[in-house]
Amino acid sequence: MTTSQQLPKLGASACVWRGGKVLLIQRAKPPVGLWSLPGGHVEFGESTRNAASRELLEETGVTAELVQLVGLYEIIREKPPLHYAIACYCGLWAGGETVAGSDAVDARWLSPSELHPLDFAPHVRQAIARAQELLKL
Repeated sequence: MTTSQQLPKLGASACVWRGGKVLLIQRAKPPVGLWSLPGGHVEFGESTRNAASRELLEETGVTAELVQLVGLYEIIREKPPLHYAIACYCGLWAGGETVAGSDAVDARWLSPSELHPLDFAPHVRQAIARAQELLKL
């Protein structure tokens, strides 16, 4: 399928933990208001892991050691046409103070018990649970 831009698009995200809490952003771009992991588009020539690190810093002011691929998550929608493949990496906070960047309304560290009432972007709950397993949290 082709549109004005080729689909699917490649993205990367970061599931970062600190003191038993996961870092989440509330989206400022569609789907606006949903909670998500920091992430975005992979640029030409950039590895997915490097893209996840770059997007993490841009959206939250935080750096992390991203140690493992959590999974590849796809979002596919017919109308309007949308297809993303998102490589999600997990790791532990390395530095930086949390500040919501331009793509985020809010950025905060939340414990697993605080996640239940939140509205999430697709696959975020899955990725968080898998990252907890991989990091043995």
